[in-house]
Amino acid sequence: MCLQQYIAAAGLCSRREAERWIAQGRVTLNGRKAELGMSVGSPADEVCLDGRPVRLLEEYTYIMLHKPRGYVTTLRDEKGRPTVADLVKDAGCRLFPVGRLDWDSEGLLILTNDGPTANRLAHPSHGVEKTYHVWVTGRDLEAGAERLRHPLHWEGVSYHPAGVEVLSRTEGGGKLAVTISQGKNRQVRNMCSAVGLSVRRLVRVRQGKLRLGHLPPGEWRYLTSEEIDYLHKI
Repeated sequence: MCLQQYIAAAGLCSRREAERWIAQGRVTLNGRKAELGMSVGSPADEVCLDGRPVRLLEEYTYIMLHKPRGYVTTLRDEKGRPTVADLVKDAGCRLFPVGRLDWDSEGLLILTNDGPTANRLAHPSHGVEKTYHVWVTGRDLEAGAERLRHPLHWEGVSYHPAGVEVLSRTEGGGKLAVTISQGKNRQVRNMCSAVGLSVRRLVRVRQGKLRLGHLPPGEWRYLTSEEIDYLHKI
């Protein structure tokens, strides 16, 4: 396991923050000043932060949050905006979000202190599908939905075909279920823009076998043992 991943898996900070600590010279590996690129290869390796041993957590916590609009998917925000950490303060431990949802997006967000499992769930190479309910406006809903089912190119970025189901139709728009596994920044919004549809609301309802269900906005729950087993098998 790479060193910064090990520190994050111990529940001390995010992987990015761990990289900063290593660069600042605060971390040692087996008594020597650590450098980025080092790895923890065996249980006998000793990692220290500011001279204190860093141990992996023996027990991990996994929760599902229904992220509402108006929160950023980070633990601290330089602009002082509300963060998802504010919503899970009573979870009993420091947790990190797996992946991201934009400020104006809603829905299923997993938080955990299990770094390796979080990395597997979020990494595009594992192809974990994500389904979004998307309320859109546009002149031709059916034509837009059909174009989303084919490769797209928008503002210099290529997108793979999406799975699309038209859930409802309204005058001037409707509601779509859009499934992707690529996971690029603002992917669903950008894909909709590419086909002439404007997103009014976006809610993630599924990530792999994990489903949002009827969890209310702003509320969270612990994952079930079956859901945790699924995460470990990704």
